[in-house]
Amino acid sequence: MDRKKKILSLLKKNTDGLTIIEIAKSIGVSRNTIPIILAELKGAKLIRVRFVGKCKLHYLEVKK
Repeated sequence: MDRKKKILSLLKKNTDGLTIIEIAKSIGVSRNTIPIILAELKGAKLIRVRFVGKCKLHYLEVKK
């Protein structure tokens, strides 16, 4: 399974949102690699980001 699919699957299971560090630890990828993948997913409108203080939480985009 490629990294994008792993992240989407992870976000589907964690509906409360995840930080970059949590995502990196869960799929075993460098913390510096995750923002690049997340930017691609956000550009494709597959995920959304919510700012909570200094933290960014990432969520699977819900299609309506």
